[in-house]
Order: sequence, then C-alpha cells, then structure tokens
Amino acid sequence: MEYDAVVFDNDGVLVERPGVELLRSAAREAFAAVGIENPADEDVEAVAYGVTPETLTRVCGAYGVDVDDFWAARERTASAAQISAMEGGETDRYPDIDVLDDLAAPLGIVSTNQQATIDAILRHHGLESLFGTAYGREPTVESLRRKKPAPYYLERALDDLGAESALFVGDSETDVLAAHRAGVDSAFLRRPHRADTMLDAEPTYELDSLRSLRDLPGVTLREN
Repeated sequence: MEYDAVVFDNDGVLVERPGVELLRSAAREAFAAVGIENPADEDVEAVAYGVTPETLTRVCGAYGVDVDDFWAARERTASAAQISAMEGGETDRYPDIDVLDDLAAPLGIVSTNQQATIDAILRHHGLESLFGTAYGREPTVESLRRKKPAPYYLERALDDLGAESALFVGDSETDVLAAHRAGVDSAFLRRPHRADTMLDAEPTYELDSLRSLRDLPGVTLREN
C-alpha cells in the first residue's frame, strides 16, 4: 500500500509553536477590545489556548459580553500576535521540513490555528506551492466544535486531495485521534516539547524527525 496523500499538523510539526505568554497577551487584548480592562487571570488563561465552546460561553457570561463578538476579537488578536512574532524572527520553521521536497504524494495541512495564521505562515516561508490544501479554523465559535480530535477538517483536506489512504503527521494525541476517526494512518512526531508525552491513543508510527518519513513503508519519494 502506498499513501496517496500526506497531511501535516502545523504548529510543533512544520513551524515552531507560539509561546504561551504571547497567547495570554493576545487574550488580554481581546478582552480590552470588548471593553473588559481587568479580566481575572484564570479567565485569560481559559481563553488563551485549548478553548472549548463551553468554557467560552462561561467566561463571556461572567463579563456580560457577546460570545461571537468576543471570539472574533480573540481570533483577531491571537492571529496578529503570532504573525508579528513570526515576522520578527521569534518563531521559525523547523529545518527538517526540507523533507517535503522529497515526498511524491500530494501534501496538505490541517491545523487548529486560525486560517489567517496558516495562510500567513505559508506566505512568509514560501511554502504555498508545496501544499494542495491547507486548513485552519474559521474565526467562529462553531470551528471549536470542529477542531481536532474531530475529523472534520482532516476529512475536508482528504476530499480536496482525492485521498483514500493517507498519512496524518502530528505532535499531539488529538492528531492521532483525528486520524483514527478519519480512518487513516497516523505518525506521532516526538519533538523535544513532546519528549515525555504519554499517549492513550496509539499512532501507526512514531518519529523523532520529519526526515524519518523517507523510511516509512507506503511513503513514496520523488525520483531524482
């Protein structure tokens, strides 16, 4: 069996992850944008990353702000902060993404980050031509219900690529679960920030570098 597509998570896989403090600062900016100047630290933390619709509803209810308005502001500030950090050289792509040039199958991206952020990353690093499709989230509350481990965006990417036997490469258990639910194989990338991560879901493969993709059965390489 040969994989007819290889799809990648983005943050922590293709490019370095944004810092936690950057996301907290962006969350505070979002509160300020809807008129809340001194939010509680725990509420800032709750909406900085890993947000669920339930958490978002609770936090917005506590301050009497509209959920959709606040979430649009939070997505805007989080994306702007990440793009600024990237353009300022605070985050970069990983060197081992040079392996992408060797892969023969169509490539895609499925990320829980904002679509605007993914688009900016691809432009900044000159990667647009490598990927047949690239999904981030829309700036809507509904997108939180569709993010991994839900297979929604992964299945859309597979449809775009016309893939039936794909490999999904990620650095979190939610990536592995999304692959399982979409019915495709998974590769868990154990970068240094995942050195001690214990998984309850079993990936098809574990990698310590993207360059190890060259050695996986089913991954076809371009002819020199």
